[in-house]
Amino acid sequence: MVVSGPITPGQVSFLLGVIPVFIAWIYSEFLEHKKCASHSKVHSDNNLVELGDGTIKEDDRAVLLEGGLTRSASAKSHSSYVKTNLIRFLTMEDSFLLENRAILRAMAEFGAILVYFYICDRANLLGESTKKYNRDLFLFLYALLITVSAMTSLTKHNDKSVFSGKTMQYLSRHQTEEWKGWMQVLFLMYHYFAATEIYNAIRVFIAAYVWMTGFGNFSYYYIRKDFSLARFAQMMWRLNFLVAFCCIVLNNDYMLYYICPMHTLFTLMVYGALGIFNKFNEIPSVMTVKILACFLVVIFIWEIPGVFEIFWGPLAFLLGYTDPAKPDLPRMHEWHFRSGLDRYIWIIGMIYAYYHPNVEKWMEKLEECEPKKRFSIKASVIAVSLFVGYIWYECIYKLDKVTYNKYHPYTSWIPITVYICLRNSLQQLRSYTLTLFAWLGKITLETYISQFHIWLRSDIPNGQPKWLLSFIPEYPLLNFMLTTAIYVLISHRLFELTNTLKSVFIPTKDKWRLLYNFLAGVAISVCLYCISLVLLQIPHSA
Repeated sequence: MVVSGPITPGQVSFLLGVIPVFIAWIYSEFLEHKKCASHSKVHSDNNLVELGDGTIKEDDRAVLLEGGLTRSASAKSHSSYVKTNLIRFLTMEDSFLLENRAILRAMAEFGAILVYFYICDRANLLGESTKKYNRDLFLFLYALLITVSAMTSLTKHNDKSVFSGKTMQYLSRHQTEEWKGWMQVLFLMYHYFAATEIYNAIRVFIAAYVWMTGFGNFSYYYIRKDFSLARFAQMMWRLNFLVAFCCIVLNNDYMLYYICPMHTLFTLMVYGALGIFNKFNEIPSVMTVKILACFLVVIFIWEIPGVFEIFWGPLAFLLGYTDPAKPDLPRMHEWHFRSGLDRYIWIIGMIYAYYHPNVEKWMEKLEECEPKKRFSIKASVIAVSLFVGYIWYECIYKLDKVTYNKYHPYTSWIPITVYICLRNSLQQLRSYTLTLFAWLGKITLETYISQFHIWLRSDIPNGQPKWLLSFIPEYPLLNFMLTTAIYVLISHRLFELTNTLKSVFIPTKDKWRLLYNFLAGVAISVCLYCISLVLLQIPHSA
């Protein structure tokens, strides 16, 4: 097997960590099988606590690093348990492995998927083919997916609004998940088929994702008022857990997966905007000042020449990126370009979330109007939306991509607003969603990251995925079907594994447990990295 590039300390560290986990999981399965065989008639002896058991509180679960600690445990107890259980893991203690079998299985599966990423993208075991764009095929496949989805997954929702208590369904979770889903399909097909003619549409889709970052996070923090460290850690885990391991295993820069740092940044900015003086968020004047402050921060960093480089320069080690195909570009060019395109739209999302209850109340009153008046108002909204959308399409969307990118930061809110108005103009329309797209919308992060390595190929570190992964040479459509099925399946499993491991290592209410998990993770990572450095020096000294 030929691999591209030298072995890195990060890759060796990963192997040093995942191999013992894999061995421990296999041994725990053997112990479980042995236990079940010897007690097949005694059902009460088989009481393993599996992940996802709804009868036991999450904070009281037996987990790998905590060893079954509850919230009442002291900080000193947490520290001693972490040390004790690390020793129990390294010595392969039977009772410890049986207690944590499900966790070990999840960790081993996650590690195996990352190995599969490497084999598909970097090893020469599998073939590759070139991208080919055919508009007819592109539109056919997307229309076919819509048709199948409409025939099999069209669902009516009757969820009540948290504001009015009625089934308004205005920008409901079902609707935004569906929105993310159908955009993600086009986004992925754009990459797979190199459909460069819809470049401007893809820019709008990414802006809509960032808009939802502002909208969703603002709605959560404004309503729940949960600014806890645990909630913050869970968000960061969700956004960066998978991508961090991909960077280590594939030896890629963080900015190759630019969606992740972008959403992390704008999530942090929403968190900061609402978290500072959060007791005064209910006061309209305070919220107005906060939103204006967000605009001023963005203007100061992105609009004033030279400020961006000074502000982000210290983070160049994290946000820098060099495309092997464009080595002459500055390291921070990609971050400047990507973050700058959508620098305002997250604030627009916050504004829409803030006025969401008012719009719902207005829509509630509209539905109670006499039919003639209701019809005329809705017809006017639809007509104005279509007109504005048409003007934007003719004057902005049709521009070449270089010119369009200059206008995008200031105009991307227009098509987003038009879509929201049209999608929610009728009660019947907003009550139905295509749940197939909503399902895909839940795994957008995983499908975005996974596409680089198990659907497409780059062959080299930090390379853009310019080729298609090929299992069936000379049969492009059959290959598309097979690789897509595997790709979607693995993406869904990664979504589940990320959430499973999040519930294990990120407790919701125990800050000491969270702290010691973090410190233990850092200590283990540093130790593995130091050992890997020593191992890589052995061939040179021999």
